[in-house]
Amino acid sequence: MQILSGRRTRVLAATTATAGLVLVAACTSSGSGGSGSKTAAGGVELVKAGQLTTCTHLPYPPFQSEIDGTVQGFDVSMIDLVAKDLGVKQQILDTPFENFKTGAFLNSGECDLAAAGMTITAERKKNVDFSVPYFDATQALMVAKDSGITSLADAKAKKVKLGAQAQTTGEDYAKKQGFDPVSFESSDAVLNGLRTGQVKAVVIDYPVVQGWLKDKANAAYEVADNINTGEQYGFTVKKGNTELLAAVNKAIKDAKADGTYKKLYEKWIGPYGPSAASPAAS
Repeated sequence: MQILSGRRTRVLAATTATAGLVLVAACTSSGSGGSGSKTAAGGVELVKAGQLTTCTHLPYPPFQSEIDGTVQGFDVSMIDLVAKDLGVKQQILDTPFENFKTGAFLNSGECDLAAAGMTITAERKKNVDFSVPYFDATQALMVAKDSGITSLADAKAKKVKLGAQAQTTGEDYAKKQGFDPVSFESSDAVLNGLRTGQVKAVVIDYPVVQGWLKDKANAAYEVADNINTGEQYGFTVKKGNTELLAAVNKAIKDAKADGTYKKLYEKWIGPYGPSAASPAAS
């Protein structure tokens, strides 16, 4: 992993979930753009020749996290499909989450797209263009099994100190429910806050909690409440980048049609149900 001096952005290797191949930044395009060209298949203009540069925020398993030195997860695998269609390789930049809401790294030309388990909202649509929804998400309330907390309403009634990841819809939802949540920078920090007693309960996306509970180290915790907030995830591109947006949408739709989406979903998320197959338009 290469650390860029003087800034938080990290350049990371990505791994293709379907093939298990480690991807690294290339100097030239292997697609129709040719050597040194920033134009990939389908006339898509890229910020760097030979690679699809993706901004994300780590860690956020099962969507993206470092495993054995490479970044892997559901989002990573989905964007690998886009890169494959464009005839290039994916390179990932780890960036602060607040930039996803503003589209800062897209507008500055540092990334082609963003993939960070990001909920589609009207406010965010003002700054970026979203793909078609690729994942239906719910929020979960996670607590210790011996906490006595049975629901979000119960946590509120008991004036439980609640934690959430900063700049997320989970944090926004908790605030709307009357909580003053403790903000943590990353999902790992949220979990650590619960483990160390900084908070007694946390609200975060349910798939993240699913991943945590698969780890025996978290056997003392459970989901006290599953909250359907009607959220859907989308990938984002710079406003007006219609060619890349079309390529992303095509990759999502093709993956659902040929069974690839189902395989990736079952590998990274869990059982694949009807709601996962055809999420409604946001």
